[in-house]
Amino acid sequence: MIGTLYNTAAILIGSTAGSLLKKSIGEKQQTVLFDAMGLAAAGIGINSIVNNMPDSKYPVLFIVSLAAGCLIGNWLDIDGTFQKLVRRTGNEGLGQGLSTAILLFCIGTLSILGPIQSALYNDHTYLFTNGTLDLVTSTVLASTYGIGIALAAIILFLWQGAIYLCAGFAEGFLSPEFMTELSIVGGFLIAASGISILKIKAFKTMNMLPALCIPAVFFLVRSLFL
Repeated sequence: MIGTLYNTAAILIGSTAGSLLKKSIGEKQQTVLFDAMGLAAAGIGINSIVNNMPDSKYPVLFIVSLAAGCLIGNWLDIDGTFQKLVRRTGNEGLGQGLSTAILLFCIGTLSILGPIQSALYNDHTYLFTNGTLDLVTSTVLASTYGIGIALAAIILFLWQGAIYLCAGFAEGFLSPEFMTELSIVGGFLIAASGISILKIKAFKTMNMLPALCIPAVFFLVRSLFL
């Protein structure tokens, strides 16, 4: 768990540093940072889609995942519950930033394969690398949205901790094909967060999160019957 603890600590440190910077940033500069984060998130999402789409063996799966996942998320009203919890912090704009942070920190090859490498081979390279990247990202996010971004560290710790504890099973399940499909769906969700930050279209990205479960269910069912 050393790598996960490092990754978690990096987000906490970055969020603290970014929130301190926020106090010295003017309104115009904050607007520029919002635009920068929106462009960055959209770019990261598009990059994930473009890089993985050519390797997809199930080109319709991401469409089914997004459609079914959004319907499930809307039915559960994940975004509504999430926004109610976030509003208790007193920061009205935190919800969008925090949902973006969770996607950026948790949905990626390094964050998923890292705990497995750490548990099975005592190799923390992926998580140390991911933690360093998250340090920078959390600093920028917190300079825009405030210290509330640190809450994403809790989600990341639980996420990576669960993968770490289930590493023996997860190693065989996380095939290259599965990671490709998950990365495509995750790319669309991250891109949607970026578009929302840029105020081009307001997506309820938390309601879209169940879309990430559809590829997992598909590959699990496939493994049982094939």
